[in-house]
Amino acid sequence: MEILNSILTWVMKKRIHQMELFMRYPHEVQDELIKKLINQARHTEFGKQYDFENIRSLDDFKSNVPISTYEDFFPYIQRLMQGEQNILWPSEVRWFAKSSGTTNARSKFIPVTPEALEDCHFKGGKDMISIYVNNHPDTKLFTGKCLGIGGSHQINQYDPHANSYYGDVSAVIMKNLPLWAQFVRTPSLDIALMDDWEDKIEKMAKATSEVNVTSIQGVPTWTIVLLQRIVELKGVDNILEVWPNLEVFVHGAVAFGPYRSLFCQLIPSPSMHYLETYTASEGFIGIQDQSSVHEMLLMLDYGIYYEFIPIEDLHKENPRTLTLEQIEVNQNYALVISTNAGLWRYLIGDTVKFTSVDPYRIKVSGRTKHFINAFGEELIIENAETAIARACKDTGATINNFTAGPMYIEAGSKGGHEWVIEFTQEPENLPIFTQQLDQHLKEINSDYEAKRYKDIALQQPVIHNVPPGTFYHWMKKRGKLGGQNKVPRLANNREYLDDILEMMQVAT
Repeated sequence: MEILNSILTWVMKKRIHQMELFMRYPHEVQDELIKKLINQARHTEFGKQYDFENIRSLDDFKSNVPISTYEDFFPYIQRLMQGEQNILWPSEVRWFAKSSGTTNARSKFIPVTPEALEDCHFKGGKDMISIYVNNHPDTKLFTGKCLGIGGSHQINQYDPHANSYYGDVSAVIMKNLPLWAQFVRTPSLDIALMDDWEDKIEKMAKATSEVNVTSIQGVPTWTIVLLQRIVELKGVDNILEVWPNLEVFVHGAVAFGPYRSLFCQLIPSPSMHYLETYTASEGFIGIQDQSSVHEMLLMLDYGIYYEFIPIEDLHKENPRTLTLEQIEVNQNYALVISTNAGLWRYLIGDTVKFTSVDPYRIKVSGRTKHFINAFGEELIIENAETAIARACKDTGATINNFTAGPMYIEAGSKGGHEWVIEFTQEPENLPIFTQQLDQHLKEINSDYEAKRYKDIALQQPVIHNVPPGTFYHWMKKRGKLGGQNKVPRLANNREYLDDILEMMQVAT
């Protein structure tokens, strides 16, 4: 294993020079990429519909092709799922990434072409390792296994020929991994791709607790569930008693800040590393390339062309889009992508902020539809996650999950925000925690602060401290356990709040 570790570490480091190329020439790389994408898709149905053959410039592309949401693309994707081909992209589409659809109630099915698998998702996975081993040359990563917490997949029942499949993007990737990658991961695919999430956690805990795990990849929420079960199963105080060589957790999908202290309890090692990635069903977008900061390098040569809508233009009929050359740091942008999976000027639903333009580094600031703005406070997910992490630090609390929404103004009462929080370490004084959360929200968001001034428009937040397992049971009730399913952090209505509170009332 030591020899294998040395060989694989050397191989992975070779990619760093290619990354330096797109960091040095970002605009040229993106310009060439969009030309290539348009040329490859010019004979598809979509390419003919929007006259790709005669697109000569970025202005032509913007003029010909409208900005679209999933709902706009759904008629094309539905036909792909029924077995038609050459609609959005020339290659055969046999896989679809099923997303929980955090911006609406129904699932989304994103095409995963061979190019998207090889040049985006797989490339991103290799680059993630390359960056890590380059930053940590003494790593022993390949002396053990990588624990991957995947989703599930199934035959596409919409295809009359049963020639295609769909599943969580993690399951799609696992199912198609090359042999060398299968060799260095755990557990076996028959466990990793199980449908029943509760049974899968139990089998994963038993199988992986007997393996030398050196790295973990997964969503923080579900990783915690697995680690806690292993600690319970083995009767130990922390996970290092099971995996003494564990050195890195690669995480994504939700902000890590609120979970950091809990992971430090489960993995009490000062040498433990945490690496953030920005992955989505639509593609692999960013990787944390510096150990000391949490922002992510925007990956520019994965077959994804980027445009950015200033957040103030998002809901206009014809919003302007900016290219990389035009963006500014510390501004919120809605992300628009054109990809080698056949998504064209697709509004992905995430908002990002640039922290650097040389090279281009970003952090995910929220969702275009996940916010609270019932009173003009414009509270986004980034605000909520930062504030709650600071409140936890102030009070010694740790959390497992949370969601928040508005309390509407009623006769005799002011409006405000209502939070449901599941603590793993409760604060000694919940009112003080509430005050700290409120204060940090004011510091972070000036619109919120203005509405809170002397309680004129908003009263102090109301927090419901719910028992352990509440969010797990709520997600199970909604059929949203595991995989790419995430607890919705914010909503501009009371749909999630009322559902959880009603469930709690029935339970009591």
